[in-house]
Amino acid sequence: MELRKEIEPDYDTAEKRYPEILKLILQYTDYCDENGDEDHTAYKKLEHQLHEMTGKDMSQFNLWEWWEADGAENLAFDIALPEPETVRDITKNELTEIVRRMKTFEISDGESFKSMFYSRICFGNGYYHQFLKLNFKTYDLRLFQRNKDKKGNYFEYSQQETTEKLWNAGDYQTDFK
Repeated sequence: MELRKEIEPDYDTAEKRYPEILKLILQYTDYCDENGDEDHTAYKKLEHQLHEMTGKDMSQFNLWEWWEADGAENLAFDIALPEPETVRDITKNELTEIVRRMKTFEISDGESFKSMFYSRICFGNGYYHQFLKLNFKTYDLRLFQRNKDKKGNYFEYSQQETTEKLWNAGDYQTDFK
């Protein structure tokens, strides 16, 4: 199911920004390898450039040690992708589709830009987690994780249970320990 444009991640903008952002990250790394950056001048310059390009707060990203995380390509994508927005009148079907994407570990096949980073949207950078947190007061990360009930038994919420708990704000009760 396709979602409305304002709900779907903005892959077009990300794809346009991505090459330049990746280039800047790799240039910074090369600069540090050759010269160091003890006073963080080059880092601050990079942060400023990336902020100017995206409007994002760069403190949420580790521009120094990306190699210890998911690599420069994933970091560049995360920075390039616009943040989710508040969306009015989200339907239950749209919420159901978002939850399905987050709980189904499907991998997009193909060589397109979207295919290369599809799993980041659902699992990596947490675009949909951010979207739900922004748009649903009932969002709780534990709805998408393995949990332990009050008796010590482990469980996971199904797609339907997760959708219902997000949708029915008044009925939301935690089953968590």
